[in-house]
Amino acid sequence: MYEQYYGLSEKPFQLSPDPKFFFGSKEHKQALSYLQYGLEQGEGFIVITGPIGTGKTMIAQSLIKTIDHSAIEAIQIVTSNLSPIELLIIIAKKFQLPTSSDNKAILLEHIYQHLLTLNQQGKYALILVDEAQNLPIETIEELRMLSNFQKNNKPLLQSFLLGQAELKARLQSPQMEQFRQRIIASYHLEPLTNEELKLYIKHRLKLAGLVDQQLLSEDCFTLIAQKTLGIPRKINLLMDRTLLYGFLNDLSCISSGNLQTVLNEMENELSAAISDTNADAMKVNKPILDNKKSTTILSELEQYLEENIDQKVKLNRYLDKLIKQKEISRDCK
Repeated sequence: MYEQYYGLSEKPFQLSPDPKFFFGSKEHKQALSYLQYGLEQGEGFIVITGPIGTGKTMIAQSLIKTIDHSAIEAIQIVTSNLSPIELLIIIAKKFQLPTSSDNKAILLEHIYQHLLTLNQQGKYALILVDEAQNLPIETIEELRMLSNFQKNNKPLLQSFLLGQAELKARLQSPQMEQFRQRIIASYHLEPLTNEELKLYIKHRLKLAGLVDQQLLSEDCFTLIAQKTLGIPRKINLLMDRTLLYGFLNDLSCISSGNLQTVLNEMENELSAAISDTNADAMKVNKPILDNKKSTTILSELEQYLEENIDQKVKLNRYLDKLIKQKEISRDCK
């Protein structure tokens, strides 16, 4: 909607991860380096944890995009509360193997034979498990057992686990001792610093085709940092809404006052979207919504936003016809 107004080729702050927009902050580069190190080792587990919205999925997708697919067959699993047998079924489906039976022995045999075929081709399998904090301990243990598949003392399968801080706490439990011994590297991803936040926003705007980098006044970045605490997903949500506000109000430059107006609107509509960025939001015991319930809520939320945006656009156009004499300032003070 606002892309044409600002001369953008696409939306720069979409919520869905797109490796094209990967921003190499110090934290993200470090996490990606650990994953690449794990690939070089070809065995064991790599564990990446971090708060909600810090870009763990973006890192995983960036890794998949850069790996040598002639040597590695990679699959990605975004999981919720899976039992061991459900995990095996999903893995088999991702490898395009028969899943007509839910017999564990049969599924394991199909997976093992596929891994042997890859080995004969000079390849091995990589499983990236996203949202791994939702996996029960017995399912994580099943992943460990899969790592035992070998040929001539060479591992046939490697797994990377990405999840929220709850995953780190779960892996530290006493019954996870054998799994911890298989972890060759782990890293906890932190939010962007204030300087990185500014570079992150400009990076995405530039990739989306923005020519004039003075779209935001300097004091906007301080306010964005205060409200989002450097969480990329929250930055994207706030910036997308801010650009929409700028378009609806014919602003070529957005001031901190404009940004505060957007924040006030969002607080009234969706109070948890931006403001729930205090220390409690980072705690490992924060409740997790059921996956199906989350999908329903997000769908309803998306429909609500679309309807409200359409109403605002129509209202704004109507007001433009009635109040043409009103001049809107285009310059930031």
